[in-house]
Amino acid sequence: MGKAAAPRSLPENEAKAVARMLRVSPQKLNLVAGLIRGKKVANALADLEFSQKRIARDVRKCLESAIANAENNHDLDVDDLVVAQAFVGKALVMKRFHARARGRAGRVEKPFSNLTIIVREVEAKA
Repeated sequence: MGKAAAPRSLPENEAKAVARMLRVSPQKLNLVAGLIRGKKVANALADLEFSQKRIARDVRKCLESAIANAENNHDLDVDDLVVAQAFVGKALVMKRFHARARGRAGRVEKPFSNLTIIVREVEAKA
């Protein structure tokens, strides 16, 4: 008696994974997402493995989740996957205050971000 399933929004050769509420600013996360855009999945995983950025570990987990979704849910070949899109969105921003001199307070903002990775299967060039 439940609600009917929503139609699939992606084409048949794509799979998606979303990481929500990552504790990093969208600007910093977008730098890491830019590293993997348009690359083959194996190269993107290697780049994230050796990246010095702290958030690269979370981006790698999200990419591995997208690969697993493609393989298990949509029967796509892992060797032919490419990172089609990797985009960043803003989530909430926690506002905190830090004590300053002469009884004043300084505002501290702690931003969160969302990351969406879409992988696409491309046919191997012969």
